[in-house]
Amino acid sequence: MPSQSPARAETPAATLAAFVADTDFDDIPPDARETAARAITDTVGVTLAGLGHESASIAGGVTGFDTDGFPAGGETGGSRAELALLYGTAAHALDYDDLSWAMDGHPSVVLLPPILALADSTDPSGADVVTAYAVGFEVACALAEPISPEHYEAGWHATSTFGALGATAAAASLLDLDEGTVETALNVAASTASGVKENFGSMTKPLHAGLAARSGVTAVLLAREGFTAGANAIDGEKGFWSLYGAGTGDDAALAAPPTTEGWTLSERGIHIKKYPACYFTHSAIAAARDLAADHGVDPDEVESVRVTAAGGAGDALAYPDPDTALESKFSMQHAVAVALTADRVSLDWFAPDAVDDPSLVALRDRVTFAVDDSLHYDSHASTVRIEADGDTYETVREHPPWTHDHPPSADELEAKFLEAASRTVPEDTARETFAALRTLADPDTDVAALLAPLRP
Repeated sequence: MPSQSPARAETPAATLAAFVADTDFDDIPPDARETAARAITDTVGVTLAGLGHESASIAGGVTGFDTDGFPAGGETGGSRAELALLYGTAAHALDYDDLSWAMDGHPSVVLLPPILALADSTDPSGADVVTAYAVGFEVACALAEPISPEHYEAGWHATSTFGALGATAAAASLLDLDEGTVETALNVAASTASGVKENFGSMTKPLHAGLAARSGVTAVLLAREGFTAGANAIDGEKGFWSLYGAGTGDDAALAAPPTTEGWTLSERGIHIKKYPACYFTHSAIAAARDLAADHGVDPDEVESVRVTAAGGAGDALAYPDPDTALESKFSMQHAVAVALTADRVSLDWFAPDAVDDPSLVALRDRVTFAVDDSLHYDSHASTVRIEADGDTYETVREHPPWTHDHPPSADELEAKFLEAASRTVPEDTARETFAALRTLADPDTDVAALLAPLRP
């Protein structure tokens, strides 16, 4: 366990800074290393796919990176912070990336982009990458715990708010900053946290991840050059917890310094997405597919489908009749219609052609969705009831597939990686990259060669 510096442990920022500065690869439990490596592998795949999305193309153009030839070699003109913005936007563009309820959001799309953006200047080992990711995750979760889920319920996109501070910790670890500089960087980043849920279903949602990643890189580079920040930007009367806590932050405090009671990365971990849509749809998708398979349901004979889920799903899934591909990822109706129609729920079913497909639209119109107030706001559970050809079938599913406790197999993870990455790089390159990424937790891994497909 990394030691804490009592001289600087007077504020949450100081406590977390000591953790970031003192933690090295050997301090991380083996299961946490494996979780981090799996998440990084998955995120490289979805980032490669996302680089082909219009949102990444626009973000690349604005920030000085030509994505037309990216990642196989385009002209570059942007800064490291802007590259982090591009990577973050691309990673979250298809909503196919992982998440963790420990931070009420998507960790990898804010933690990996700063590492990618700074890799050229730091020449990190595999151990360095895993360590930076792990400490960033722990910091984001530690800051989220005192004010969640109220923070998310109030309308903040936790991926980008807590993510800005997690990204800062990851970048600081990779740059091997000293404790005082990390503390300043975290306090700088507290003033950059942003992201409102009203932008779900638009390009601005993935931009939230890009902005958080950019904030992390910017904060550490400023702090390294002597920039200053208030000492209580996180826990002060008008600090992050108080302002962002929706009434819960007045007495907020770290539950415990990271690692004191175990690693969150080990205990609560990260859920890998099986389907390219909002995670609040995943239990319902799996439940609908189970019912269809078990009872031979023909989608043409479906008379009605009723889905109930938690309040968090009600907040996030705002598009019963989506007009765009991005909106379809936040539509329970579309997701369940796809579940009953598709051989495999893949990226193509959340593309523009699918949104306007007449048969899918007709089935979508027969799906209703309601909030079950008896469920905890963040509950994963969904109930699906199908009426088809005069019969009624119903099931309850408590959790989505591929949770932290039941992760995808290596073959399943590879299949997803190839589906995603092959949208922008040749399949052979995708296979080689996946194979190389599986050795990431090996301290001797050549990260420069491993991440070559992502380099501009």
